[in-house]
Amino acid sequence: MDPSQLSPNFIISSGTQVVLRRDIEISGAHADPDGRRPVKKRGSVGVVFEQPLTNDYSYAVRFADGEVVRAKKSDLTVRRSDAPEEELPGRDVAAYEPQVIYRVRLGSWAFGLADEHSDQDERGVYLPPAEWDWSLQRPPEQIQFKRAPDGRIMDYNEKQGENDVCWWELEKFLRLALKANPNILEALYVPEEHVLFASEQGRKLREIRDKFLSKYLYQTYSGYVLSQFHKFHRDIQHGGKYKPKHAMHLIRLLYSGIEALRGHGILVDVGQHREELLRIKREAPPFEEIHRKALELNQVFQAECERTRLPAHPDVAAVDHFLIEARRSKV
Repeated sequence: MDPSQLSPNFIISSGTQVVLRRDIEISGAHADPDGRRPVKKRGSVGVVFEQPLTNDYSYAVRFADGEVVRAKKSDLTVRRSDAPEEELPGRDVAAYEPQVIYRVRLGSWAFGLADEHSDQDERGVYLPPAEWDWSLQRPPEQIQFKRAPDGRIMDYNEKQGENDVCWWELEKFLRLALKANPNILEALYVPEEHVLFASEQGRKLREIRDKFLSKYLYQTYSGYVLSQFHKFHRDIQHGGKYKPKHAMHLIRLLYSGIEALRGHGILVDVGQHREELLRIKREAPPFEEIHRKALELNQVFQAECERTRLPAHPDVAAVDHFLIEARRSKV
């Protein structure tokens, strides 16, 4: 099973072999006298050596001859061998639901930014049975689908009356949390009223959430801010406009990061900044205003990083102990 087929937001990791799905121009190659640039042909096999934070951006793929292409996820297929697991029957998404140990409501409702049109997006963690981990058909790291208001599981491409659902396999979730992934940390720190379900293991996961916080958070959040600004500049340079919703979340994330470095945990409900953030989304102020505000908050962010009492690294040993105990509970 290729997990990237289950989840459109699945990030292909560096070091993964991929196959080009179409001809793509070679990065840095010069055009011939007729203006044509050399390409890597469809079907060429390379290795991802640079992965983006989200699939809005491109991957860098290097080939055996040293040539490089920049490709979007839709241009790539994870290379798979003709192994026996290809013949195993696939698991339906519904088979994973009983394995979910933690489910929360995230998005606008949890952020304190909802209106009558806001979706009820869900994030969660599932703990597969031991036999799934022992099987040739390993469980996917991430599953994403749509759920209708009546609870029905929908195909991801269906567009009407749906809420976005994403579940991470427990080990993948923990690894992302140790890297201070903002989406993952928000799922752990969402206010209690937005916790939809938590099993015994889910409660224990929530109890150890402070073990994930460290100074590494500054690096991860700063990387996200930088990548968003690159995207905004690129959109504007190509005659487009920045997306005000993305700008709103950029400012929201900086507020959250500042509070985390102050030792207050991850700020999910930003209701105290509601008017400011919704004005950005609603009015799309000049980019210069967004840039100025982000730089101002980033200076505060840097100052808090210098004085924070968070440890240099997350408590990996405690997290590893939790994972082992959780795995044992499924044997």
